[in-house]
Amino acid sequence: MAGAIIENMSTKKLVIVGVILLLFQAFSFMVGGLIAPSPTTAVNYLATKCVDTAKTHHKGSNWFMPWGSDQCSKIRDFDEAMAKRIEANNIVFAVHIPQQHREMSAWFQFMLVILQLDIAFKMHNQIEDGALITMDVGLAYRDSTVSEWTEMAHSLEHRKLSCNFTAKKTFENEGRYYDCDLLPFMEVGSVAHKYYLLNIRIPVNERKKVNIGIGEIKDIRLVSIHQNGGFTKVWFAMKTFLTPSVLIIMIWYWRRITQMTRPPVLLEKIIFALGISMTFINMPVEWFSVGFNWTWMLLFGDIRQGIFYAMLLSFWIVFCGEHLMDQTERNRFSVYWKQVGPIVFGSFCLFIFDMCERGVQLKNPFYSIWASDVGTELAMAFIIVAGICACLYFLFLCFMVFQVFRNISGKRSSLPAMTKARRLHYEGLIFRFKFLMLVTLACAAMTVIFFIISQVNEGHWHWGDYTVQVNSAFFTGIYGMWNLYVFALMFLYAPSHKRYGDEQSSADQAGNSGEDLHLTTTITHADGPTEIYKLTGKGAQE
Repeated sequence: MAGAIIENMSTKKLVIVGVILLLFQAFSFMVGGLIAPSPTTAVNYLATKCVDTAKTHHKGSNWFMPWGSDQCSKIRDFDEAMAKRIEANNIVFAVHIPQQHREMSAWFQFMLVILQLDIAFKMHNQIEDGALITMDVGLAYRDSTVSEWTEMAHSLEHRKLSCNFTAKKTFENEGRYYDCDLLPFMEVGSVAHKYYLLNIRIPVNERKKVNIGIGEIKDIRLVSIHQNGGFTKVWFAMKTFLTPSVLIIMIWYWRRITQMTRPPVLLEKIIFALGISMTFINMPVEWFSVGFNWTWMLLFGDIRQGIFYAMLLSFWIVFCGEHLMDQTERNRFSVYWKQVGPIVFGSFCLFIFDMCERGVQLKNPFYSIWASDVGTELAMAFIIVAGICACLYFLFLCFMVFQVFRNISGKRSSLPAMTKARRLHYEGLIFRFKFLMLVTLACAAMTVIFFIISQVNEGHWHWGDYTVQVNSAFFTGIYGMWNLYVFALMFLYAPSHKRYGDEQSSADQAGNSGEDLHLTTTITHADGPTEIYKLTGKGAQE
């Protein structure tokens, strides 16, 4: 009676395999906690107020530098501008990224910029309800301190102000600052150049009511967030190491499956599909982003992760479903359409949501779905609903595992009638399977937590004072856990060349034939699926 490696491997060898996998899991956490730096770095910038006397408005090559040999004509504050009769339309807020004497690097992968406005309270110039600030923004780059700036993007952007003045609105409190929410400003999918320059204008047009009723802006502050180069190198190294590891075990697994005389069952097919999706997300194509200006890499990474999420969640449903005993004909993927359908639909919604923001940002890096009221409400609703659905999925998975355990306990009533050796064999199989199911639940719990934290972390500046810090150990640990879990599944569920009962006499095996028949599914070929699959299979015939 041939079975899977999880059945026929000795307990000693299984313990050794488990300890090795556990050590690799601990190592994946330590790589992020001890070797890799924090995943991202945030740098604060204070915009310099430049004076545009020629009123070029980004035409030609006239960019305003806050410092250096070609620095612009600057003013300290708006009081100085009023004294010099400089109009608001002639003031350009300039920010050079990075700071002086530093360079950006392609290892930074992406650049996210958040805007913060310092607005002073004035009795005659208060922030109106629903105030909208209009900004004429331009982004340029260069790779040498002496070369000319090249325009990368230019757009007219609108952001809704959400400010609160905590003190009483009296003349005595004039000059105190509003408490304003951070505003999404820009996201670039690659950092292929050494220097970036932002020029921001806040044009005023009283006739068209442009930038009227937005208060008295004193300063513009930017927060630039990029991935740490050290973390990027560790992340790429992990991908480079894990890709061939999973690919080799996947080829080995499918080779063993195809060597059998029967066609592969659904469980074996979906384990193989899970290995393919893991290999797809592992492929270290990010190495090319270091040498090429591929701004679509963020979007491509999200698509790969979405495919893996969908495959992993679908696998857990099928994995548990194929071991339930409800007398339903299984071994067909169409049977699970009610459970897998919502997963596919949710993944498609994730893709549409991502395309609505990062897809548009390929053309306009200043675009943000959070910029409008409708977009903000949709994005917030999406994050909340996604978190709730992830929790409901985990609860449903727990329910399925509970059903499997309950049905296995029901099958245990058949064990006392067996011979002692046979009974011990099946008890061992049941223990191994239950342990694997508990590991599956733990992996699912960590995946759901990681998904929720990732969604909240992407919009962390929208949650007020509550922020979530995801450190490197969590990223590398979860990523390592996925790979080890998929690796373990393909190894343990691969057909074993060893046959249980070879060491027993023919008479003993003949005496147990009735027990085999009692515990076997409708698939009874000599090279059939695992015995635990037969024991708990959907089509168990009593």
